[in-house]
Amino acid sequence: MYKYDHIDQTLIDQRVIQFRDQVERRLKGTLAEEEFRPLRLQNGLYHQRHAYMLRVAIPYGLLSAKQLRTLALIADKYDRAYGHFTTRQNIQFNWVELEQTPDILAELAKVQMHAIQTSGNCIRNITSDAFAGVAADEYIDPRPICELLRQWSSLHPEFAHLPRKFKFAINGAKEDRTVLLCHDVGIELKKNPAGELLADIYAGGGMGRTPILGSLIKKDLSWQVLPSYLTALLRVYNRFGRRDSLYKARIKILVKALGPQEFARQVESEWLHVHNSEKNSDDNFSQAEWERVAKHFTRPTYQKRNTLSHEAILATSPETERAAFARWLERNVKAHQIPGYASVILSLKPHGTVAPGDATSTQMNAIADLADQYSFGELRVTHEQNLVLADVEQSKLFELWQEAKKQFVALPNIGLLTDIIACPGGDFCSLANAKSLPIAKAIQERFDDLDYLFDLGDITLNISGCINSCGHHHVGNIGVLGVDKDGEEWYQITLGGEQGNNASIGKVIGPSFYANEIPDVMTSLINTYVEQRTPGELFIDAYRRLGVNPFKEAAYRNNGKQSKESGKSLIAA
Repeated sequence: MYKYDHIDQTLIDQRVIQFRDQVERRLKGTLAEEEFRPLRLQNGLYHQRHAYMLRVAIPYGLLSAKQLRTLALIADKYDRAYGHFTTRQNIQFNWVELEQTPDILAELAKVQMHAIQTSGNCIRNITSDAFAGVAADEYIDPRPICELLRQWSSLHPEFAHLPRKFKFAINGAKEDRTVLLCHDVGIELKKNPAGELLADIYAGGGMGRTPILGSLIKKDLSWQVLPSYLTALLRVYNRFGRRDSLYKARIKILVKALGPQEFARQVESEWLHVHNSEKNSDDNFSQAEWERVAKHFTRPTYQKRNTLSHEAILATSPETERAAFARWLERNVKAHQIPGYASVILSLKPHGTVAPGDATSTQMNAIADLADQYSFGELRVTHEQNLVLADVEQSKLFELWQEAKKQFVALPNIGLLTDIIACPGGDFCSLANAKSLPIAKAIQERFDDLDYLFDLGDITLNISGCINSCGHHHVGNIGVLGVDKDGEEWYQITLGGEQGNNASIGKVIGPSFYANEIPDVMTSLINTYVEQRTPGELFIDAYRRLGVNPFKEAAYRNNGKQSKESGKSLIAA
């Protein structure tokens, strides 16, 4: 993985010193909150319902075991012994004290981590495929491009005060595991027949109040000119993006207003100016820059192994545990580029016990040990809020499974109904209209039968506590959105969303439900699918074949009629 040079380290060390001074002045009262707010947000520090929350960047989801141990230390020393992994491959600490935040940033700096640009109207943490560099379907390892763009965008003075926050996703594989089309800019990497690295650029995607899929605005762009082209794109957005309305400030609104073709034309015009300007002649990436960064993403020292068949892997386990081990292999183990190796997903979605994406400090330390023992000391954070050990020998999968079970991260529910994506919601976030975590817990408790979940097959369920859509409910096959009605918490259901190559935005089925109705609503939706599916048909395919009406009728047939008093019971739980 990328290692900081002197410039990188000096930059984050200086940021710690600057922020320590700012916090001291705030605590003394010589720096007003309205002046301090933009400064703390530049360092990822939010003020939420009960405490400050610190969001730490994990660039393109890549972590070392040493870094994970530092996150565990921070959780123990400065928080409540856990952290929350997010859909954007960050980690959040929800209970930090203001006076201790400079010390936390100093701890992070020791292991080449920071919280810069995890908030504010700037270019946020760049996300990518959690299986980058090892995925069997990969065209090109996107990590060198991710790192080059991270360095290009870090504290970029021209883009520090954009109309609104700005998010990149970068993919280099056949399957899109980045939700590419739901980002402000999505970059699809590929190679032409001559072996040259090119990029297709999608712009104007996003969720929130107005969910829109990104549009293709540039094909076959050379990787070397990405900085000048993206500079042109951001300048068009900076110049014409709405600053008069928080809800209309994202680039998706500008692209929709102009139309993708006109937006692309304006970017092209600006790019010609940037590209031909003597002042900006050094903006683009050179081969030397590629080599400087790419050398950090060479393959580890894999052992020479033969690829094991599924039967051979199963044979490494005793017969008494074979059925359970087989389930885990099916859902949590993914194909690898190197013979004899596999990638393993550790589930942070235990049924009904903790919030989706949460990991305790004990778990983090143990997973760091597993990374050292089984995966060359590295791990990844997924968009779905799970963790990945990317380089595990197939012959050691049973041994790893046994260890993962001890930490309660071996549940074989990856891609199933209870592998829920959820934001922290109203339990923490001051923006939320409703709680997300009790809803996720209730659904996981209702659908706790693994036999049944395996029979249902792949279903994505995403939950957001407000219209900001941090839980990405728009692209869940089933989405749940918390809404406020006269000071009460209600929940709206969407169906038909999908992430990946066939990305689509779900549609609201009708009026919202009380919290304690949601498990029954889910049961009605799932029963409708089971009753009307064809052999082997997935939920999303059945929905598209049948349309919304049978699901909607089932959802409202026995639900939506509860009293206000009964509706409050789950919320208060």
